Amino acid sequence: MKQTLFIKLALLILINFNAGLFAQIQQNPEITVNELKEHISILASDSLRGRKPGTPGGKKAADYIRNQFKTFDAGLLGDDGFQYFNVVTEIKTGDNNSFSFKKFEGKLNQDFAPYSFSKNDELKASVVFVGYGFDIDKDSIKWNDYENIDVSDKWVIILRGTPDINEEENKYLPYADDRDKVLTARDKGAAGVLFVTGVEIDKEDNLVSLYFDKTKSNSGLPVINIKRNITDKILEQNNQTIENLEKQLNNSYKPASFEVPVIVDASTEILQKIARTQNVVAMIEGNDPVLKNEFVVIGAHYDHLGMGGPGSGSRMPDTNAVHNGADDNASGVAGIIEIAEKLAAHKNELKRSVIVMAFGAEEMGLLGSKYFTANPLTDFGNIKTMINFDMIGRLNPESKAIVISGTGTSTEAVSILDNLAEGSKIKLKYSPEGYGPSDHASFYAENIPVFFITTGAHADYHTPFDDIEIINFEGQKLVADFSYNLIFDIINRPDKLTFKAAGQKKKSKYGKKLKVTLGIMPDFTSAQENGLAVGGITPGKPAENAGMLKDDLIIAIEGKPVKNIYDYMNRLKKIEPGQIITVDIIRNGEKKVLLVNL
Repeated sequence: MKQTLFIKLALLILINFNAGLFAQIQQNPEITVNELKEHISILASDSLRGRKPGTPGGKKAADYIRNQFKTFDAGLLGDDGFQYFNVVTEIKTGDNNSFSFKKFEGKLNQDFAPYSFSKNDELKASVVFVGYGFDIDKDSIKWNDYENIDVSDKWVIILRGTPDINEEENKYLPYADDRDKVLTARDKGAAGVLFVTGVEIDKEDNLVSLYFDKTKSNSGLPVINIKRNITDKILEQNNQTIENLEKQLNNSYKPASFEVPVIVDASTEILQKIARTQNVVAMIEGNDPVLKNEFVVIGAHYDHLGMGGPGSGSRMPDTNAVHNGADDNASGVAGIIEIAEKLAAHKNELKRSVIVMAFGAEEMGLLGSKYFTANPLTDFGNIKTMINFDMIGRLNPESKAIVISGTGTSTEAVSILDNLAEGSKIKLKYSPEGYGPSDHASFYAENIPVFFITTGAHADYHTPFDDIEIINFEGQKLVADFSYNLIFDIINRPDKLTFKAAGQKKKSKYGKKLKVTLGIMPDFTSAQENGLAVGGITPGKPAENAGMLKDDLIIAIEGKPVKNIYDYMNRLKKIEPGQIITVDIIRNGEKKVLLVNL
């Protein structure tokens, strides 16, 4: 009996000792490999299902981060550390989707499917076939499917793709986008678009998938994809088939538009699923009587791509699997937790205050950081610097090089970094621009100096293979240690950093299609459906020279309406360098017309 009691007592002591040791590891104010590993193992676990915004896994990640903030000497901001906002996480078809003509009644997702950007509408109208739906007037290409034919208030049938799909040099590719074709049809007065896929594009004739393309606004018309065999029934009285028309257009490279004596009656309904997500925000108060009212923001996004799939941003969209995002961006979040914990342990040495933020919905278009800059939880004018961490877990063990962007956004940045780099094992590569594909861009757009720290992209980026096994934890600690020294320097400098504009250096994903640029940063997060909000202006570019300002709403280019980012990009495709164009904007409720010299 005594022996049993002794064993139980010994086990209890051992358990308590181990628990105390675990707590000690958890609360170690230094940046440690063990703690970095622990944070990532939780945030990038399969149980969180890829941390997609608006999902239980995303909320569990936010809860974990907030609980970590609670363990050190920091005050939670917002609603007990959360700043809530809504996002569109999914779209689906509603009950009001139909397609009929004569005595034919189509079946949803079998005979027809609405596009994700379709307007919710009903239309009963006659039909016009307009080939590839082109209106191109360039020196090298001239093709107008709308010439000498009236499509006003009618459905138009448009072939998807281009006539030179199999050629090595596809010069029609800039005009192949379905949204681009819908915009052209809308400009010509069409009331609805019926897309059909030719044999050369897809022999199996699969209907388009329904997925959210990250803009809340629709195209302004009902847009439907219909099967070839259904289209052929519509064209029966014209003695035509889509296969024959496709061959004709692909051989002649000339329009072959005609009216179709059929009335199509159809309706479209796309429903957006709205979910609540959150930023996670805390503050470590500084000690200088004056400078503690100034803030340095350190941030990293915690969301990822969930289970992947079409429209998720996955580079393997056909693979349905957990995208754990260990490097992107559990590594960045682990970094800011550890850095903030150490800063809090040394808070008596801090002059300025520190806002530590884990942003939600970055992968959906910087939504979390954009929401914070529009709805700050502190005096936003007193935010003096922002340091952003995105993918810091894959340091090359040989080169030990990290990329720091935003070095051109303050006059002091390079000298600070050069001084800190002396004697460091880390090698620095500088990139001056303030805009970029992560949350610092939202702060740079507000004229705040930024630093964007990353170890760079890799083959596992945005795939299910971005797992904890490939994280270089020793390298991540080197990055975090260096970053701590940078942040500590900025917090305690006598003077704030001096903001300096540093425009975009890299082309956008549309760069190959565009010959001109206005020099703006579109506000991708805007819920406007009647224009494109300007999120920032690049100094020295045409928009600034014309007098355009941040927060202007672009509603037309060359007199043609712009309702969203897609309209904007497609309008620019058709403009030549050297032109002087008109851009209609709304500023503070007043309409203005700017002359922009390209």
